[in-house]
Amino acid sequence: MKREQKTTRINDLTSLIAAHDTFYLFDYNKMTVAQAVALRKILRKQGSGVKIVKNRLALRALKAEFPEDLKTAFRKPTGLAYTAADPVVLAKTLKEFSVQNKVLVMKGGVVQGQYVTAERFDGITKLAPRPELLARFAAALASPLIAFLRSLQAPLGSMGRLMGQLKDKKQ
Repeated sequence: MKREQKTTRINDLTSLIAAHDTFYLFDYNKMTVAQAVALRKILRKQGSGVKIVKNRLALRALKAEFPEDLKTAFRKPTGLAYTAADPVVLAKTLKEFSVQNKVLVMKGGVVQGQYVTAERFDGITKLAPRPELLARFAAALASPLIAFLRSLQAPLGSMGRLMGQLKDKKQ
């Protein structure tokens, strides 16, 4: 490969990493072409993508802000799955594809700017999707307010029932 080609690939990979704050690294050693095409189709449907990278070029493209542990993941054939959307959805898709086809071995990655080891990847796959987590958070914030509102309304409701009973008694 000529130096100009290497430079353009490094620049492309640098811009890809800069544009997507979440990416996972995986070993695709036993993957067939048909499986690779199927994985690309699945990820493309959800707004993610896959790029097979040359390790030396990828190491040049990584910025100094990434930890050394991530740089050690670039051994053996390396694939990079990236997304700008929900990182949990991408992780679940990769895990599901890996279980079905038994070809992907996770090496680690970066989730919204934070380094993730291969061991923590399984924990990410067990998380709920982002909208569900936001809904749970909103419910947790709203529950004390709802309880306070109910406690304020309780005396008024009791007073209304007492007035209704008094009215029935007088008639």
